Amino acid sequence: MNDKWDQRFLKIAQEVSTWSKDPSTKCGAVVTRGKTIVSLGFNGFPAGCEDSKELYEDRTVKYARVIHAEINAILSAKQDLTGCTIYVYPLPPCSQCAAAIIQSGINTVIAPPPSDALEGRWGSSTHQATKMYQEAGVLLLCEDMLLNNKGTI
Repeated sequence: MNDKWDQRFLKIAQEVSTWSKDPSTKCGAVVTRGKTIVSLGFNGFPAGCEDSKELYEDRTVKYARVIHAEINAILSAKQDLTGCTIYVYPLPPCSQCAAAIIQSGINTVIAPPPSDALEGRWGSSTHQATKMYQEAGVLLLCEDMLLNNKGTI
C-alpha cells in the first residue's frame, strides 16, 4: 500500500464517521484488502434498535448500547479478514476494538495520532490497545507517520 491510498481510505473513514448519530463522538472505520474496500462501519446502536437523540444524550444508556465503528466494520464484513487493513477516524481504537481487530486477522491499523484529549477518557484503553498490537504482531501506523514516513509506533 502507498501513502496516497492510505490517505484516501482515511478520508473515507472520516466521511463514514459523519453517518453516526452520536452527538459527541463520531467515528468511522474502513476495512480494506489491497485497494479494495471490504467493509465500512460507524459508531451507533445495533440495527433495529431505537436510536433517538435522547438515548444518545444519556451517556449511561449510550455506552451500554453503542457498537464502535471498528466492531461494526468487522461484523458487517461477513468474511475472513486475515491480512486486511483497518482505517479508523478520528481516534485510534480502544482496547476492546483492538481485541476484535486482532481476533479478526486484520494485520494493519491506520489511524490519526493519539491526541492529548485521549489521555483523559480513552488514554488507558488506547495505551493497552497499543501493547496488544505489539504482542500480536499487528502493525499500527498513525497518519502523521504516513505523512513523514517515520514508521510504526
